[in-house]
Amino acid sequence: MNTETSEDLYDARLKALESLYGESGDMVLHSSIPFFVGHQLGGAADIFQFKKHIRGIVSVTFELIGNDQQKPNRLGNYELAICHRAEEDWGPDLIGRLAYYTLEAVLEPGQTMSIEAAVPEGSSITALLFMDFGRCEVLGEKSGVLLCLGITAEELQLCRQGKRLIVEAALKDQGVYPYTDLYRNTITLPK
Repeated sequence: MNTETSEDLYDARLKALESLYGESGDMVLHSSIPFFVGHQLGGAADIFQFKKHIRGIVSVTFELIGNDQQKPNRLGNYELAICHRAEEDWGPDLIGRLAYYTLEAVLEPGQTMSIEAAVPEGSSITALLFMDFGRCEVLGEKSGVLLCLGITAEELQLCRQGKRLIVEAALKDQGVYPYTDLYRNTITLPK
């Protein structure tokens, strides 16, 4: 992708994301300090928001697909996404900062990450479960989007006990997926 201009990459990335989530309607949350400045100086990824894919908002980073510094996962280069039922600053801010982590480590669907220190006080969410949230091609390269789904401590424990697929199915069956609800009850597993 190095021979393409940044404008070509921007257009191709937006086209790919809109093919997955519908028109963005130019809903962009620009970081006050650009991503390329680095996280040490407070930089964060820009976030595009999509309001036509689900009842709520899909927020997606817009810095990683086509970024040669990112360590690709099995989706290829990938962006991070988080979904909320209504306007929410916490989730987009989290993935905007978490984007830097993907330059140092590979995040794969099915993995979890503890985020207790990063959640608002009183939140029942203590971790993220990463899930495949769409695949696309950008300038001839396979790419994807990794959903960052907030889960409770009990759900994290079940995932670590090898019951991740059961947790994922219950999150979907009980209407939690794809949303990160900061103040929700733990899912009920089937007997």
